Amino acid sequence: MRRNKQEPELKIISHRGASGHRPEHTLASYELGARVGGDFMEIDLVATADGVLVARHEAEIGGTTDVADRPEFADRRTTRTVDGREYTGWFAHDFTLDELKALRATERIPDIRPDNAAHDGAYEIPTLQEIIDLAKRMTKELGRRIGVYPETKHPAYHSGLGLDLEPPLLAALLDNGLAGPEPELPVFLQSFESDSLRKLADAGVPRVFLLGTEEHWRPFLTPDGLAQVAEFAEAIGPAKDLVVPRDDEGNLGEPTSLVGDAHAAGLLVHPWTFRSENRFLPTDLRSGGGPGDFGGFAAEYEAFFAAGVDGVFTDHSRHAFLAREIYLEEA
Repeated sequence: MRRNKQEPELKIISHRGASGHRPEHTLASYELGARVGGDFMEIDLVATADGVLVARHEAEIGGTTDVADRPEFADRRTTRTVDGREYTGWFAHDFTLDELKALRATERIPDIRPDNAAHDGAYEIPTLQEIIDLAKRMTKELGRRIGVYPETKHPAYHSGLGLDLEPPLLAALLDNGLAGPEPELPVFLQSFESDSLRKLADAGVPRVFLLGTEEHWRPFLTPDGLAQVAEFAEAIGPAKDLVVPRDDEGNLGEPTSLVGDAHAAGLLVHPWTFRSENRFLPTDLRSGGGPGDFGGFAAEYEAFFAAGVDGVFTDHSRHAFLAREIYLEEA
């Protein structure tokens, strides 16, 4: 399918689906994100013991499923070191797909999103294939292409377990017509690890190098560093503060040069993650309510749109959609 010229250039990336309104990484969350205006379904991928790619925030699933309440899996609780950090809990790669399908998703931050927690126990853990199938179904139903935006989550760690993420991801893209210069649906592939993105080059679709705020990311933020990134990626996904930082009081500041520098290197810019609750907003955009109440999210989107970003990762796709509509009307 050729690119639809009506597809907006400013992309709304439904971060783990509409995760501000449904438990993240569930088919219900992904479907809602598409229905309310999202352009992409963003997927964190981990592997099961039998090598199937599933959507979870991390390999450790204790915080996003009801596994802790399942006595039959009590002996699976363990401690592992993932990318230098020690975690204790239950890990997706210690379960087969059939075992994971017996679990149910739960809200990761119930204190901020109690309405989401009301859906605890309702949804399964979806596979990559199930999400791709949903994206194709929603594309037909909504009459606009809904893309997929998979992330290889801790790929080096998975590789050390003999569960490389890249081969099954490439196979899924090829099997579903999502590889090459004209994929059936729009696709971006993302990772914090450059080696993983290099392994995904054969997909022939844009790759996104994710960037955090920690000191070791700083070399990539310079013009020379961005030129190096352009050798293995077509876009960057920086933490929001790298694009529009906050001042010492937590208020929204002035944009950095990152967007302009990235564009000069031929890279798109998709910052993460926009959330509408007071808990996550700049101090000057918070409402008078509690941490889970919505604040002045529209002003935050406007600041980033004005800074020239090419898309946004968001937990609240409808809010991003409406903010984009207003911004484009006024531009």
